[in-house]
Amino acid sequence: MLLHLHLVRHGQTMFNRYNRLQGWSNSPLTSQGMQDARRAGEKLAAVSFAAAYCSDTTRAEITARTILSVNLAGAANVQPEVHADMHFREQCYGYFEGQDMAASWWAAGAPHGVGTYNAIVERYGLSASRDFLHEADPFHDAESDAEYWRRIEGGFAVIAANGRLTDGDDVLVISHGNTLLSLMHRYAPDGYDLSERPRNGSVTTLEFDTAQQIGQALTVVGYNE
Repeated sequence: MLLHLHLVRHGQTMFNRYNRLQGWSNSPLTSQGMQDARRAGEKLAAVSFAAAYCSDTTRAEITARTILSVNLAGAANVQPEVHADMHFREQCYGYFEGQDMAASWWAAGAPHGVGTYNAIVERYGLSASRDFLHEADPFHDAESDAEYWRRIEGGFAVIAANGRLTDGDDVLVISHGNTLLSLMHRYAPDGYDLSERPRNGSVTTLEFDTAQQIGQALTVVGYNE
């Protein structure tokens, strides 16, 4: 079964505006964030969604419901229920949740001779950014790379297990900045500018072949649009 996944980064939040790490913690959408969600809904207005998923955070749930509320293709049909699930959460930053991003990535990278997120990724790869933050966390609650991917892959398993979906269906997934970047680094490392996080309210489109192992199941169609 081939599914068309439309991954939308949630609207801007207060933590986004203040440049703070926001993983499993939450902060409300700003007025700009609500505009981001409505703009994404208008962009996807012609898509008839068979299912909708998001993380169990208010920023993701409000973005999902806002998109569906302006979805014209679903107006004549029953709108899909929004399924909120922890598998779709952003990376867990543990002790560093809510802290300044630059200071947090310096704490993670400095012991390894690098002081920024981009420098960590450039020298050691994206997986190292998670492992370095996990090491720097005095409680080690920040997700390691292995822990992160085990959870994220579980999210795709949740979608694949939906017995109501059929071949060719469109699925809405409200996602998060670092998760979208991580998917791009894993499935389409070349051909896209991955130096910055995708915009709030932007759409990334994936083809999901549920018959394949997860390493070969996803194909990037568009990013940060």
